[in-house]
Amino acid sequence: MGLLFSKLWSLFGNEEHKIVIVGLDNAGKTTILYQFLMNEVVHTSPTIGSNVEEVVWRNIHFIMWDLGGQQSLRAAWSTYYTNTEFVIVVIDSTDKERLSMIREELCKMLSNEELSKAGVLIYANKQDLKGSMSASEISRELNLTSIKQQQWHIQSCCALTGEGLYQGLEWIVSRLKKK
Repeated sequence: MGLLFSKLWSLFGNEEHKIVIVGLDNAGKTTILYQFLMNEVVHTSPTIGSNVEEVVWRNIHFIMWDLGGQQSLRAAWSTYYTNTEFVIVVIDSTDKERLSMIREELCKMLSNEELSKAGVLIYANKQDLKGSMSASEISRELNLTSIKQQQWHIQSCCALTGEGLYQGLEWIVSRLKKK
């Protein structure tokens, strides 16, 4: 009876789910956060530290932590992992030179015990730009199929138009419903 009650209660959107948004600097993390929050493009400057916003979608409350991606800030990412249910990794699909760097950061992040049960959504951002890598190319370069402990999904998107962003959230919602 308690399980039934908790499932019914969750339909009314009183749960909060923590999401951490990470990626290298200039990947589009803050643009994505504010696209979710206001459904419009907000001119941003580099994030120093973090931004946190509550995003409500389909009656589900997400507390989204957007973490600065500069090299000097990445060491502090792990201080935000406690109680994180999902990690959104934003990748600039035009930045081929730094894919190995994001692969290293992703491996380091996923080896953290605090994220052992967290789902991982990778946004292949900036798909509107000429020369951008496809989601499948990025998946190969990051060797995503080697991720066995966490559930993951890669989604092509454009933070400026919002294209692909809500399909990523759909994946998160489908994971929540399976819990």
